[in-house]
Amino acid sequence: MAAVNQPEGAPSPRRDAGRKEARPTAARIVLGARLRALRQASGVSREDAAGRIRGSHAKITRLERGQVGFKERDLEDLLTLYGVLDPAEREECYALARQANTPGWWQPYNDVLESWFEPHLGLEEAAALIRTYEVQFLPGLLQTEAYARAVTRLGYGGWPRARIERLVRLRMERQRLLTREDPPRLWVVLDEAVLRRPFGGPDVMREQLEHLLRVMELPQVSLQIAPFSVGANAAAGTPVTILRFDDPQLPDKVYLEQLTGAVYLDKRHEVDQYMLIMDRLCTAANPPEDTGRFLRHLLGQYR
Repeated sequence: MAAVNQPEGAPSPRRDAGRKEARPTAARIVLGARLRALRQASGVSREDAAGRIRGSHAKITRLERGQVGFKERDLEDLLTLYGVLDPAEREECYALARQANTPGWWQPYNDVLESWFEPHLGLEEAAALIRTYEVQFLPGLLQTEAYARAVTRLGYGGWPRARIERLVRLRMERQRLLTREDPPRLWVVLDEAVLRRPFGGPDVMREQLEHLLRVMELPQVSLQIAPFSVGANAAAGTPVTILRFDDPQLPDKVYLEQLTGAVYLDKRHEVDQYMLIMDRLCTAANPPEDTGRFLRHLLGQYR
């Protein structure tokens, strides 16, 4: 599969592996994968592993998929069962477990946070490269507060105003990702229709377009517009986000958001299929250096 050229400054597929401390979601996935490999290498079945920790087959599956945190006693018992007796190797696993059990920054928003969306926040936080294609709304990482409020009201129109504001605040907190000390590379392709829809009215869209022009100045952000002329062969037809990580033990993830849920894919053939779609979109879309001119042209219509 031929990949398109990445924007200048984009990270290589695996950049500075192990450079930064694993974040909670990433730590859970890495430790889960390590436990699965240890179990398989020792010839222990999921049923036998579950019996050792007084749990079920499903619990072992959730642990190995990085879907839940780790109890110290369970981890100790599993490492012993798998023949991991070296103190340094055990301590490395214990350290990962401590990181995995650390509450994410989003925990204070659990009252409004959808359970299916929470894993994405953790993956986003751990990613080195985030590639996303949007066909209806701007990505949450690029929305202004007013735009986010207008979009949130569409999806949660029956919620009280206070809960709507909590969701908006969550989205604004999420955007700190772009200005932290080690931000991920964000590579966005927007369908032209996203910018033509005046969500929230002229004032909201004017502010939003001005915000996009500012965000584009960040060295780690690349923004492309897929004009209406882009053919069906390139268009995905649905929003797609692909996340890549520094740690080679973390597989690429594809995130597909729906109205009331989300799908997370990490099987190699599935990721490759969506990567091919994303590459086609990036090739067909206008180059990043044309985006500023396009946004300023639209901005002139709101002045």
